[in-house]
Amino acid sequence: MTDPQNPDVPTPPPGYGAPPPAPTPPAYGQPAYGQPAQPAYSAAPPAPYGAPAAGPAIPGKTMGIVAFILSFFIQIVALILGIVALVQSRKAGHKNGWAVAAIIISSVLLVVSIIVAIAVFAALGAAAAEYARLCAEYGTGTHEINGITVTLACPES
Repeated sequence: MTDPQNPDVPTPPPGYGAPPPAPTPPAYGQPAYGQPAQPAYSAAPPAPYGAPAAGPAIPGKTMGIVAFILSFFIQIVALILGIVALVQSRKAGHKNGWAVAAIIISSVLLVVSIIVAIAVFAALGAAAAEYARLCAEYGTGTHEINGITVTLACPES
């Protein structure tokens, strides 16, 4: 191979001692050789209104809210869901106020409902015992007991 401008001087093959090619001049609007590239357009401004971007989801938060709502109606289910939600949130390193509130509310209402159920069963048991006593004493029929007319329908024995 020879140099086209000087046919007497042979040119070495590319990559064997030949000098690197000269950098080509940049096109219009392009950065100069060795300069950092500038963005073609500036960054878009943020949206003027709308919902803010959602952050990362906290594990157990939705379950904590569901447990909170259920704590007023189905206490045992809410208690279980609240505990599960709290454990999930704590494992992820987050706090879960909804789950804590659900656990507290469902626990308190569960204890209150157990106390009410015991009181109702005790009252029903006392009423049944009194009815059995009156049936044993007076039998079936209409009777006046302590100035009150009472109709008793006692089981046949």
